[in-house]
Amino acid sequence: MSKPFKFKQFTIKQNRCAMKVGTDGVLLGAWTSVDHALNSVLDIGAGTGLISLMLAQRCPAELMDAIEIDDNAFEQCVENFEASPWSDRLFCYHAGFDEFVDEIDDQYQLIVSNPPFYSENVTSGDQQRDMARNSFSLPFDQLLEGVAKLLAEKGQFNTIIPFKEEQKFIELAAHFRLYPNRVTHVKGTPVSEYKRSLIAFSFQETEIKTSELTIEIERHKYTQEYINLTKEFYLKM
Repeated sequence: MSKPFKFKQFTIKQNRCAMKVGTDGVLLGAWTSVDHALNSVLDIGAGTGLISLMLAQRCPAELMDAIEIDDNAFEQCVENFEASPWSDRLFCYHAGFDEFVDEIDDQYQLIVSNPPFYSENVTSGDQQRDMARNSFSLPFDQLLEGVAKLLAEKGQFNTIIPFKEEQKFIELAAHFRLYPNRVTHVKGTPVSEYKRSLIAFSFQETEIKTSELTIEIERHKYTQEYINLTKEFYLKM
């Protein structure tokens, strides 16, 4: 059984979720730009609710919606929202993304997603975990098409994907008039290859601000950049 993961201002129970608290979610929740005029946020594929909770801690948006299709993850997400200091602002829909897109008339100023992205057909023997990890449960084109419908004209869509998928994802996004404005390439150590891409998209084509982030100098010794990014959340930072 997975122990709850304690952050500085909230706790994540994760014993019923296939995808546990991981670096990708923490990175996205901390890296995403939040503006104090921001009033509506949507988290697609919320899992434990981690990213929504991080954003609730960071910004005063009144409307903070999340969507989760998996029964157990949905119930756990609701439990984590209700136990948090921001329970009055957080709401999770139990739905598939396609039906949500069809039914919701609202548009959101900020949309975030840590999408299931193992496009290779990975099977671990755990069906719930495989569905959370395999992109056949939410293909990139379906994700981007839905985001383009739900995103406000001046809104931002932030995501984290494998570095090797970046070019394909950006090309796909352009079909829906979504353009990258900010990109950060993430690697585990100074000598390792890039593993993830954090990307902020909008409907405005701008010069792309690119940067890189290294997580550890060596095992369990974090870089100052990573500490600065995550210190509002991790107990040990």
